[in-house]
Amino acid sequence: MVTGGAGTTVGQSDAGEGDENVAVPGNPAPLTEREAIFQTTMEAALVGIYILQDQRFKYVNPCMSRLFGYASEEMVAGMGPLDVIVPEQQAAVAEEMLARAAGTPGSRYEVTAVRKDGSTFPAMVYGAPSAFEGRPASVGTLLDISVQKAAEQRISELADYDALTGLPNRRLLRQRFVQLIAAAEREQSQIAVIFLDLDHFKRVNDSLGHSVGDELLCQVAHRLDSAVRRIDTVARLGGDEFIFSMPGFHSAAAAEVARRLIDVFARPFKVVGHELTVTPSLGICIYPHDGLDLETLLKNADTAMYRAKELGRNAFQFYAAEMNTATLDRLLMESNLRRALTQNEFILHYQPLVHLESGVVIGVEALIRWQHPDLGLIMPDSFIHIAEETGLINPIGDWVLCEACRQAKAWYDEGLPPLVMAVNVAPVQFRQQGFVEMVAGALASTGLDAGLLELELTERTVMHDADVNLGMLSALHRMGVELSLDDFGTGYSSLAYLKRFPVGKLKIDRSFVNDLETDPDDWAIASTIVSMGRSLRITVLAEGVETGEQLAQLRKMGCDMAQGYYFSRPIAAAKMTEILRQQPFRNR
Repeated sequence: MVTGGAGTTVGQSDAGEGDENVAVPGNPAPLTEREAIFQTTMEAALVGIYILQDQRFKYVNPCMSRLFGYASEEMVAGMGPLDVIVPEQQAAVAEEMLARAAGTPGSRYEVTAVRKDGSTFPAMVYGAPSAFEGRPASVGTLLDISVQKAAEQRISELADYDALTGLPNRRLLRQRFVQLIAAAEREQSQIAVIFLDLDHFKRVNDSLGHSVGDELLCQVAHRLDSAVRRIDTVARLGGDEFIFSMPGFHSAAAAEVARRLIDVFARPFKVVGHELTVTPSLGICIYPHDGLDLETLLKNADTAMYRAKELGRNAFQFYAAEMNTATLDRLLMESNLRRALTQNEFILHYQPLVHLESGVVIGVEALIRWQHPDLGLIMPDSFIHIAEETGLINPIGDWVLCEACRQAKAWYDEGLPPLVMAVNVAPVQFRQQGFVEMVAGALASTGLDAGLLELELTERTVMHDADVNLGMLSALHRMGVELSLDDFGTGYSSLAYLKRFPVGKLKIDRSFVNDLETDPDDWAIASTIVSMGRSLRITVLAEGVETGEQLAQLRKMGCDMAQGYYFSRPIAAAKMTEILRQQPFRNR
């Protein structure tokens, strides 16, 4: 930056050769070498340089005139700094000019400069006391800092705003929330914090790609930002998680906002040629009742949001203190599940699958149990849902499949007749990448014939994205693996798809077997499934058979197979070996 030091005299050269007045542009007097160098320097400078006297420009260099869009003659003819800055800064600049005229050294300061066409730009100004033609004056520089300000703005955006959606990020949310808490304390008011998470968003990324997922997030962000007040903050924490901080909201008002946010998702999103329908789950907590700082409120709202997911999604839940106990139990369960995998705490029990005409056990279903070192035997209902939500279901399911195949091959090697080994497949496990290859690997590593493995999938698993699943089911069928539809009758199978799917067995859900003797509707449903299976040449098995009367009714309607406590509870492999050898249900 070109600056003038205190006491500089502009308009006279140092004592020496020529001792002539410096020729300011416009002066017809011939230039000395030193004057020519001065003029050339001023004209070449990339910063605005000016001489100021009586609050009027006495000289501006070419860069200065270009910055403002005036000719040099226009500016020197009677204009001053107050003519080229915004009105709200004129008083402060006037004080700066008076200080320079009084001989007080200056310091850098910023102004908003106004061009001849009315447009503005940010500028950095530095002035220093001087003299011009024997009278007090000041010299100064003016630098256009537009590029610097744009860079600072971009840095601020990167630091405080989400790069994808443009919404505030966690850092800016935290800064704003400090101010909200201070205001709430003064006014004795409340703040609502809402944690919103998209349901099954991962499916969008997995099936359509991350670029479609990103565009969906941008559209979601726009709708959410448009649904709240200007004083509210909508922030994106990352992934598909959004936070709302809403000052002055009590519980009833927060619930109304939550309903409105759910309604925002009622209309499908049109993304890159796809019409996507997504739903949100929301958790709500209120300051100061549910927490006194942002981190506590976020944690509690997150807990409430997960409760909304557990209750069916596309809903909201308020935080309650007892949820923390459930959350802690959940975390402990997840930690113990991970340990159980590494410590070989899982075991398989087996339940016989009985051919009703002969009473022969022609297959078994493998059912996982957790042999906990402290709690004893834990049933799958207590941990499978957590395994599915945390992704542990994939390694657990892989272990079950391999162990079941190993046991089936061991029985065969012991000289027992070939029998079908039925293994349940969780929806998350079925949709994992490379599932078909994993099944092939389990068969290859154990040496089990593919025809002796039966994979059980629920109707909902198969019918979700049915066209894609048809390809996977066909690949498994080509390997020789048998396929069965579990809990049949409780889902929404399309008969057209059922005809196309390579399914060899339908399992009548136990809910239709429980009251088979007394409920004519259950009898009608079960008999219809049996008739349908017969027409499609598909084996039908009834689950949950517990009484002789139920068994008699199933035989009467022509059901092929059955399983349930009437025959045997799920038992360890050693006890199942005895049943397989003795065949105690033959001709019963």
